[in-house]
Amino acid sequence: MRTFILLALQCILLPLWAETPQFEKKVLTTKSGYTLLYRALYPENYNVSAKKKYPLVLFLHGAGERGTDNEKQLMHGSGMFLNPVNREKYPAIVLFPQCPPESFWPVDNRPEGRFDNAKFPKNPPLSKSLAAVKELLDKYIADERVDTRRIYIVGLSMGGMGTFDMVARFPDLFAAAVPICGGACPERLASAAKKVKFRIFHGDADDTVPVNNSREIYTYLKNAGADVEYIEFPGCNHGSWNPAFNRPDFMEWLFKQKK
Repeated sequence: MRTFILLALQCILLPLWAETPQFEKKVLTTKSGYTLLYRALYPENYNVSAKKKYPLVLFLHGAGERGTDNEKQLMHGSGMFLNPVNREKYPAIVLFPQCPPESFWPVDNRPEGRFDNAKFPKNPPLSKSLAAVKELLDKYIADERVDTRRIYIVGLSMGGMGTFDMVARFPDLFAAAVPICGGACPERLASAAKKVKFRIFHGDADDTVPVNNSREIYTYLKNAGADVEYIEFPGCNHGSWNPAFNRPDFMEWLFKQKK
């Protein structure tokens, strides 16, 4: 009897993101031979040969979801895009790449200690993992029904840092960026300030990534004339993506942005 109860509990506690067949498992081998695991969600009744084009959302996960299982990257955020109401109201192509365990989205070598903005270099080389992500984006733009006026990037923690890095390098690519509890050298965002719309989130009690990162970047972008909004959650520690994703206007704001 006890064995039955334990098995039942294991079934109940099985993470929802482990069973998400709508997100197709895929692998990209880049021109340089780098292997990028990723999951792809397509609009319902998607037809690549049709004329209709769709927004594309790139989602960059945090450091805790790195791996080689092509599953953990769906732990946070995937539920928003699987919600039947959202799928009907905001049909889109959604990509969740997975960063390898030895890598770090914005830089090849993870910074030691606290992730202060000052630790991020002003002119870093493009990391191997984000180079693969860019190649993935280029492939989808070339091969799928992507509305290039509506390409969005969302990232949390390490992914928030990767989000800042990507828009700094490719400001003409993205219509909007949602970096959550991330960080970057603010001056790197000069070229993106007037080309990308930003919505930044952070918890003021974050003891992993300093809240001052987002405050500094918001101030810099605002002074540079950017269309930027900053939302800070009082008393919230590092998991500020939870209240961010639960905002009733999260999806509405994202999908109304256009180049």
